[in-house]
Amino acid sequence: MTDRPAAQGIELTVTDVKQYIYCPRVVYFTYCMALIRPTTTKMELGKQSHACEEGLQKRRTLVKYQLIKGERRFNLRLRSERLGLSGMLDMAIFTRREAIPVEFKMSTKGPSLNHKYQLAAYAMLLEDELFIRGKPRVICQGSLKPRRYVRRGFIHYIPTRRVHEIEITPNMREYVKRILTDIREMVASESIPEATRRKNRCRDCEFARFCADIT
Repeated sequence: MTDRPAAQGIELTVTDVKQYIYCPRVVYFTYCMALIRPTTTKMELGKQSHACEEGLQKRRTLVKYQLIKGERRFNLRLRSERLGLSGMLDMAIFTRREAIPVEFKMSTKGPSLNHKYQLAAYAMLLEDELFIRGKPRVICQGSLKPRRYVRRGFIHYIPTRRVHEIEITPNMREYVKRILTDIREMVASESIPEATRRKNRCRDCEFARFCADIT
């Protein structure tokens, strides 16, 4: 039986939410097995591309995001005590009306489910940083409206230069909370989940060798 108080105290990251939807075993291996997580070439290329994209974004307008002006902040470290969740957001845009999370992705495909909920988790962290702490942190230099609200976000696909707007709905927020509960119960009970049925996802997985031994 899962020790619920112990499970509730487990700090998670937004990356865990993304990985759990993609394949829950990745999160299991990360937390439940004493492994040194391998670094793949794909991961290194992703880091380099994100750094390059940050430089490009600083020189461009916000037209892709359908905005005339706004304050951009990069690599924002966010944390919510309420959610027991943290993460580093690629970019946030602050206007007088809203705060908008933006994630950069090295993919040629459209928005996937795990990317959407990763963005929703960042939206929840932004809200908590802006409002639950009672006063705005220095994540935004401009004047803040008292009830500025995270209603949407963007996923920017670096290879295609395409930007997709994602509405952050109440159902998405509830699903993120449910995922966090499921992960904590899995980690606390050390119950290995089923691997993803989409075997093409295993091709570039850094844990493929360990997972194959168990399967």
